Amino acid sequence: MHKLKAFRTSVLCLLFIAFLNPCFAQTNWPNKPVRIIVPWAAGGVTDTLARFIANKLTISFKSPFIVENHPGAGGIIGSDLVAKSAADGYTLVASGMASHVITPNLANTPFDAMKSFTHIANLGGPPLVLVINPNLKIKDVKELIDLSNKQTGGLSYASPGSGTHNHLMGELFKLKTNANLVHISYKGGGPALLDLISGHVQVGFLTLTTAATNIKAGKLKPLAITSQQRMSDYPQVPTFNELGYPSLTTYNWSGLSGPAGLSPAIVARINEEVIKALREKDSRDQLRSEGITDVAEMSPEAFTAFFQKEILQWAPVAKSINTKLGN
Repeated sequence: MHKLKAFRTSVLCLLFIAFLNPCFAQTNWPNKPVRIIVPWAAGGVTDTLARFIANKLTISFKSPFIVENHPGAGGIIGSDLVAKSAADGYTLVASGMASHVITPNLANTPFDAMKSFTHIANLGGPPLVLVINPNLKIKDVKELIDLSNKQTGGLSYASPGSGTHNHLMGELFKLKTNANLVHISYKGGGPALLDLISGHVQVGFLTLTTAATNIKAGKLKPLAITSQQRMSDYPQVPTFNELGYPSLTTYNWSGLSGPAGLSPAIVARINEEVIKALREKDSRDQLRSEGITDVAEMSPEAFTAFFQKEILQWAPVAKSINTKLGN
C-alpha cells in the first residue's frame, strides 16, 4: 500500500513539473506532422525556401514537416493563422520581409510582427539588383544618377508592384542618392522584366533570381547589387556598400517563426537543425542556383534582433509610400 501511494505521489509530482515546465512536457516533440504555413502562393522565393527547409527538417527530425500555402492580403491571412495557433511547435510560418516587415506598415494587421511571434531561424534569400536596359548608354550608378537629373521628367524604374521590397528599395535609393526616378508598378517580376528588356522602362530594381538569366544573356545590364559582398557569379557588379551606400545593403530574406510563447527548447532544436542544413554543400549549391547566397547563421536571439532592426529600417520608407498611395 505504501509503495502504491509512493508511486502515485511520484506520478503526480512528474505531472506537476511537466505542467509548470513546457520544455519538460515537450521533450518528445515532434510526435506528429509539423505544418509550415507559407503566406504566399506556391512558386515564389519564400515558398522555395520553405519547401527546401521542410525537406531537410523532415530528414533530421524523422518526422514530417509539411508546407501549406495560405496566400492572400499581402501575407496577412497565413501569418495571422499562425499567430492565433497554439504555441506547441506544430504550426510555424515562413516569415519574411514582405509579410512581416512591409505589409504591417502598409495595412492594418491583426498581428504584431514582433509580439505575436517567436522568431526562430533565418533562411536567407536573394539580394536585389539595380539593372538597366543596355540601350541606356551609361556605365555605372553615378552616371545613372546624373542622367536622371538631367533628363526632363527623370527616368522610369520598374518594380514587381507597389509596396514590394523592390519598390521600397527604389524609393530608398532615390532618398539616399537624390536620383530623379519615377516608379512604374507591375503585377509581378515577370511583366516588369519584359518591359525592361523591350525598353518600355529604362531602370529596374529586381530580385537576382528574377534578373539572373537575362543578365547573363546580356539583355539587362547590372549596375549594383544589394548583397554584403560581390557575388562570385557576378564579380563585375559592385555592391551598393562599396559605392558608398551601406544602407542599401539588403536582401529579400525569409525565416521560420512560430506563435508567441513557443518553447525555448523547441526553438533551439529547430534553429540548430536549420543551421546544420544550410551548412551542407548540397544545400549551398541548390540555393546558389536560386540566387540565394545571403544566408547568415543566426541564433534565435540574433534573428529576433535582426527582425526588429529590419522593421526599424524599412518602416519609415513603407509609411512614406503608404502616404503617397493615399492609404
